[in-house]
Amino acid sequence: MKNGFVYILTNNHNTVLYIGVTSDLVGRVWQHKEKLVEGFSKKYNTDKLVFFEVHVSIEEAIIREKQLKKWNREWKDRLISENNPDWIDLYGSIL
Repeated sequence: MKNGFVYILTNNHNTVLYIGVTSDLVGRVWQHKEKLVEGFSKKYNTDKLVFFEVHVSIEEAIIREKQLKKWNREWKDRLISENNPDWIDLYGSIL
């Protein structure tokens, strides 16, 4: 069974958050960085990986993604800050 990942991207100013789910975190973040993902992420330049979680299945990751998308911005900011206080781009650490 493939792992699932929930991830949060932001822009350079940390003003916009994008929450996504994938079974290939490295490949998916690369797609965002190369602006290959049409829509919200490309429009708002969210290509900085500031948070991710690993789940045992894509189904579990989808459930978590839906939960996080319902959270208010303060809760999301706290989740990111607790795991990544400086909001650095984590992409290099997953390569």
